[in-house]
Amino acid sequence: MTIEMSDEFRSNVEFTAGARRALDVAALWHTGQESSKIAPEAVLLGLLDQGECRAAAILRRFAVTVDAVRERWPELRRSNDSEPASQNAPRRSGWPLSPTVRLVVDRAADWLAEHRQPPELASEHLLWGLASGPDEVATWLCGRGVDGQSVEKELARLHGHLPESDEEIDNEPIGEPIDVDGVEDSSEGASGESCSDVGNIPRVAAARQDRSSVLRVIDAAANRGREGLRVVEDYVRFVLDDGHLTGRLKHLRHDLAALLESVPLELRLAARETQADVGTQLSTEGEQRREGPDDVLAANFCRLHESLRTLEEFAKLIDPRLAAGLEQLRYRGYTLQRAVAIARRSNERLAAARLYVLVDGRATIEDFRRLADELVHAGADVVQLRDKGLDDRTLLAWARYLREITERTGTLLAVNDRPDVALLARADAVHVGQGDLPVKDVRALVGPEMLVGVSVHDIEQARAAVLDGADYLGVGPTFPSATKSFDDFPGLELLRAVAAEISLPAFAIGGIDRENLPRVLATGIRRIAASAAVINADDPAAVVASLKTMLVDAEPHV
Repeated sequence: MTIEMSDEFRSNVEFTAGARRALDVAALWHTGQESSKIAPEAVLLGLLDQGECRAAAILRRFAVTVDAVRERWPELRRSNDSEPASQNAPRRSGWPLSPTVRLVVDRAADWLAEHRQPPELASEHLLWGLASGPDEVATWLCGRGVDGQSVEKELARLHGHLPESDEEIDNEPIGEPIDVDGVEDSSEGASGESCSDVGNIPRVAAARQDRSSVLRVIDAAANRGREGLRVVEDYVRFVLDDGHLTGRLKHLRHDLAALLESVPLELRLAARETQADVGTQLSTEGEQRREGPDDVLAANFCRLHESLRTLEEFAKLIDPRLAAGLEQLRYRGYTLQRAVAIARRSNERLAAARLYVLVDGRATIEDFRRLADELVHAGADVVQLRDKGLDDRTLLAWARYLREITERTGTLLAVNDRPDVALLARADAVHVGQGDLPVKDVRALVGPEMLVGVSVHDIEQARAAVLDGADYLGVGPTFPSATKSFDDFPGLELLRAVAAEISLPAFAIGGIDRENLPRVLATGIRRIAASAAVINADDPAAVVASLKTMLVDAEPHV
């Protein structure tokens, strides 16, 4: 691997094993702009990958998680041809650092040279370098409560030295359990402080007579939140059978537990008064009745959000940084609720959809009409109009014709690439690619009822599409296609990955025909999109019937 650090730097600075592994993992992530260079946001992911290191512990306490970093920098992509460095990867001699990360490492190295203890550059030094810079990563960290000054206090506590100013250091580690008995109320710095002052915001405690009441509220809300989250997680795991969203919910639950460590469990238990709680005697008829699993899901998402809001508000009496972390968890909960709801709805609306056929405009309107009629009458589940060669008026006219013949049938109409045409033609769905309008903007145009499909070419794009609010996925290309050229073919491996962890309806696409369909079905994917194999056949209706039979026969029989 190319070494970007100078010989002098490499000979004078040694890295701990954790710091080295963090940079190894960071090297697996790229932004697409400078794909060969390690970006500062990738270093954050590398630190979080080392779950037992000090930097990861600090970041978790402020709700800085892999999900939060990926949400802030969605352009980050992980290389597919390397194993995670955390799995005992061999030590490397250097890393291809971006200019910003070189400055981060240089700052950390200067700090070590100044204090001469410890002898090796550790993960917490990398975090200090990231948090003390002028770039957007430092600004983002600061907004979540992790700034250079507060991390420096942690370094002083860990390694037993003071900064140059010899100012007295608060020896309590940042993010460690908070003593609610010994902190005086103060409003100084409550508003308008700069990022460099965030670490010095006085923590606010409730008045002495109210401490137990505050702890009781936090204890009860924490229990409700974690219980509600566990119920939602079990629904997504066992009812929806979605590995991706189950993992997201599990991360949220663990991040909530990490944040709540700031309020020691022993204090919460000491303040708990279940027998004297008036709320245990209050109940409504609706709380005791559920009509089905979906009612359970809805009730427990509400329980989660309400609990997080209570925790956030009362945490402001203890530590504003804890409150900010809880706020971010609440927003993540909202996103996951939407993703789960869309997965449920899409699976219901597309429950019978197995064969998705893409058609172009054909040579003449007569040919187009004949083909469309054959596809619909043969039982194609979805017909998509995809033709970039048609002018807008012709495209709209043919989309409206497809609407006429599909409207009173079981066939859905989709329009490729053009939410405006889909809206005017009253289509059931619009499909976009990675270079087209984002799902958010498409949704703003077509409204909440129309299905929005997204083409994905790797598992990270598939995961992102789920959180973006896509209703279904087009996954591929699987095989070389006669209608569209591709540089890369993620192939059957991507189909297996999507089938294993994503419950959103997913259609395999790219060169699929009757001969290779069994290989597709062996991956676990049960829906396909076809074009040339159908529309260029001598008898398109017969091909549709044959493909449908193969797809239905592949369904598991309970």
